[in-house]
Amino acid sequence: MTIAELHADEVLRQAEFPVTRGRIFLGHAGVCPLPRRVADAVAHLSLNSCEGDQEAVVDPELLSETRALAARLIGSQPDEIALVGPTSLGLSLVANGLRLRRGENVLVYLDDYPSNVYPWMAMAERGIQVRLLNIRELGRIRPVDVLGQIDEQTKLVALASCHFVSGWRIDLEAIGKILRDRRIPFCVDAIQTLGAFPTPAAACDFIAADAHKWLLGPCAAGILYVRKEYQEWVRPTVYGWHNIRSPQYLTAEEIQFRKDARRYEAGSANLLGIAGLRAALRMILDIGVADIAAELHRKRAWIIPALEAKGYSVLQSVSPAGNAGGIISFHKAGGEMSALHQKLAEKSIVTSLRGDRAGNQYIRISPHFYNTDEELHRFLAEV
Repeated sequence: MTIAELHADEVLRQAEFPVTRGRIFLGHAGVCPLPRRVADAVAHLSLNSCEGDQEAVVDPELLSETRALAARLIGSQPDEIALVGPTSLGLSLVANGLRLRRGENVLVYLDDYPSNVYPWMAMAERGIQVRLLNIRELGRIRPVDVLGQIDEQTKLVALASCHFVSGWRIDLEAIGKILRDRRIPFCVDAIQTLGAFPTPAAACDFIAADAHKWLLGPCAAGILYVRKEYQEWVRPTVYGWHNIRSPQYLTAEEIQFRKDARRYEAGSANLLGIAGLRAALRMILDIGVADIAAELHRKRAWIIPALEAKGYSVLQSVSPAGNAGGIISFHKAGGEMSALHQKLAEKSIVTSLRGDRAGNQYIRISPHFYNTDEELHRFLAEV
């Protein structure tokens, strides 16, 4: 299935993405609707699980194949992938497991999504200095901004691959090189790019992302990537039968973690969620992230001028191609954006309502590859 084939065949599009039968869904930066093949994968395993032991009926390749697919998506090795679920959990495992000393610092951005702020803020309780990145515009983080605010005591930088309101996509490779040259690990909350734009593991040391946004997978079925060389440095902070060696299910006399990223998976796997994640990864890889990114850029290129022609201001409207994400947030001075958000909902057009610290409200749209131009024209007619 290609994007062109999907757009040319409405019967196919509605079969693959049932949400299109009754709604124009432009909220993929929030929580996505499941594609049919993903829902079918979950339902198939769920029904089979009625027949006996849930683990016994599962495809024996489910976990290993899902790790391999996730690794292929980001360009890592399968033994660097942990199936831990929510982004918040993955980031917290890194933050809590870091072996840092009092007086050392981590650099974060206060206006990133809270999941990528609170785990690092909590490190202050251990005497770690938590530095807040100072930038001029919401979410617009440039390599030079990072370079100017790190020093010899910086032991980690944690940023989002794309800002959840402004839609600014950071230059992962440039920032990653700056940090690698200085031996500073780089942790990335990739939930707003994984499945939509290239998110290379080569530029990062840690990546966390749930599946329920651009990956088009179930909630709490995400991945945690930990570069092999850092797996001994980031000690697991959750303990269970799965991540600690327990021969014949007997407690060993000493704690010995697994030698790969499974050391961060303490207990039983979320099998239903992972079944859906595998189906979603297969679909994204089949279509191709490069083609998805090109389609999102194509949409962005004409939607933004159309919104501006209607008198709206669009955040980061002139972003360079390398920094343009799939998110488009807009507002109008004196406009009641919450009323517009409600009006759109009444027309079965799903968007998100977001705000900033100054009290401004924005309508955020985040169309995916399967949304058609006709749907977007209908959205524009309502705003």
